[in-house]
Amino acid sequence: MSNGEHGAPRVCVVGAGPRGISVVERLCANAARPVEVHVVDPHVLAGGRVWRVDQSPLLLMNTIASQVTMFTDDSVGCAGPVVPGPSLHEWARFLTTMADFDDYPAHVRREAAALGPDSYPSRAFYGHYLAWVLRRLVVTAPPGVAVVPHATTAVSVTDAADGTQVVTLADGTVLAGLSAVVLAQGHVEMPVGEQEERFAALAAEYGLGYLPPSNPADTDLDGIAPGEPVGLRGMGLNFFDYMALLTSGRGGTYTRGENGLVYTPSGMEPVLVAGSRRGVPYHARGENEKGVSGRHEPVFVTPAMIADLRAREVEFTADVWPLVSKEVTLAYYRALLAQRGQAVDEFERAYVAGDESALERFGIEPAARWDWDLIARPYADLEFGDPARFQRWLLEHLRADVVAARRGNVTDPVKAALDVLRDMRNEIRLIVDHSGITGESYRTELQRWYTPLNAYLSIGPPTSRVEEMIALIEAGVLRVLGPGMAVEPRPDGFLLRADAVPGSAEVVRTLIEARLPEVDIRHTRDPLIDRLRDDGGCAPYRIDSYETGGLAVTRRPYHVVDADGAAHPSRFAFGIPTETVHWVTAAGIRPGVDSVILGDADAIARACLARLPHLYTTSHVPLAWLPTSAPTPVYSAAH
Repeated sequence: MSNGEHGAPRVCVVGAGPRGISVVERLCANAARPVEVHVVDPHVLAGGRVWRVDQSPLLLMNTIASQVTMFTDDSVGCAGPVVPGPSLHEWARFLTTMADFDDYPAHVRREAAALGPDSYPSRAFYGHYLAWVLRRLVVTAPPGVAVVPHATTAVSVTDAADGTQVVTLADGTVLAGLSAVVLAQGHVEMPVGEQEERFAALAAEYGLGYLPPSNPADTDLDGIAPGEPVGLRGMGLNFFDYMALLTSGRGGTYTRGENGLVYTPSGMEPVLVAGSRRGVPYHARGENEKGVSGRHEPVFVTPAMIADLRAREVEFTADVWPLVSKEVTLAYYRALLAQRGQAVDEFERAYVAGDESALERFGIEPAARWDWDLIARPYADLEFGDPARFQRWLLEHLRADVVAARRGNVTDPVKAALDVLRDMRNEIRLIVDHSGITGESYRTELQRWYTPLNAYLSIGPPTSRVEEMIALIEAGVLRVLGPGMAVEPRPDGFLLRADAVPGSAEVVRTLIEARLPEVDIRHTRDPLIDRLRDDGGCAPYRIDSYETGGLAVTRRPYHVVDADGAAHPSRFAFGIPTETVHWVTAAGIRPGVDSVILGDADAIARACLARLPHLYTTSHVPLAWLPTSAPTPVYSAAH
């Protein structure tokens, strides 16, 4: 057994984002005897890198406040004790009433006061919540359990001669005698890819501006001049972040008029020229009608079906997609028939039984039937003779999307259907994780086709962002090129065009890659992962002959697998670097739905403590968190 400064065994958690903090909370909840928990992150008491508290309040989460938590509840199927605590929305309520929160900046308290259960918080506000959770762990950990934060970077992890672990930090600190190490770094820094490297070199040669894929919160936009045409390649969530930073962030304002939002420029904005292969932005999220934990209960992707699929060789398009498609389509028809006042349950019985005449019998005309091709490509086979025609079509499309989203994710047929894709993520994970489908299917069908489609349809921005986009187009601040965006660097600038829109070409002096880089452990700039990989201590995950860029780990509790295929008994990892072992690892922790992240964190924490004999319990509930229902707090909060 390894001992720390006070004789207690030691564990190190690398990363202080949601997953890292969750492991720390689970270590505290499960520990029955003294243990020393070291938490390493440059932003350790400030929300972690992605959610850090000092970023622009214009950058929003794409999850509503009531559906975000850091705490276990009775829905979580974990072996450790359940320790309830406030959701992000509940914490915001306490923030507005408790004297102990007076030290928070005024803008944080204002956001807390305005935040409703279905509001979209700023990322910085979530960072304050995460920081509060970790501070509470530091000051209220059970007797003998010490939580020690380190505001720096872990640069290496090695084996000591006695089998314990040694983590070296960038500030020179050496954490020796560790019984377990948990890697939860989240979005690790990545180098630019080949095309981005070429564009950056040409931009330097020609005197152009080029911003490679990055978190917008980390990007310096000060060099972009007012009125300068700026290209944005990508129209997902990062696009909306840059849109906000370069408009509202430059002093522009929105007011509500009779026909929607109206944007008043400050004169400091650039002119935004945006595009992507699809040519349209992500769908707006439907307004929440499901409460905190409501979700679609699968009819076709049942536990029995999942077990059957796991027992044989499976390809996504042939075996999984038809089931997912039927779940989505059923939700659409249920909402459509409810809207028409027809017999929903009778239709569902016929549809589930495979009655092909049900659509006709219930009067669902061909034009009203679900069409995946039209959903994926809303412009279908339309031909746009010039940019003005495309812009007219786009504004009509965006306005219709706003109307549908405002109806809600239960009432509106399309939004109800698309929300099923979000609800179904866990069932899909149960099928595809840990080589559940063939390597070729994972690469070509899941990664290249379904994952981008799922993102476009189900993890889009709040409706307010699409309203802002409409206002910016109408104000002449934003122009969208259209489908089939192509980029050509030239001495006079980046030539942008949409292949589907004649006359769309425009030259910009600055190009922003409006997307996050994909994590690939073969090419990271994370010093710990790099050294571990180079020393053979970790390896990219393989599905059949397909070598992915994900960090190879075992099944739960996710021991790190080395280059020889051996699982390290004292090293664990989960989260974004393990993408491809697990699917869609960027999802957050939601209350009331048996969050897989909470179950994972509990399993990892207990595995860490199992390295230390007699150091975990099944009944100890050590933490006194704020109540989730009482109007006044029982315990004061640290901040």
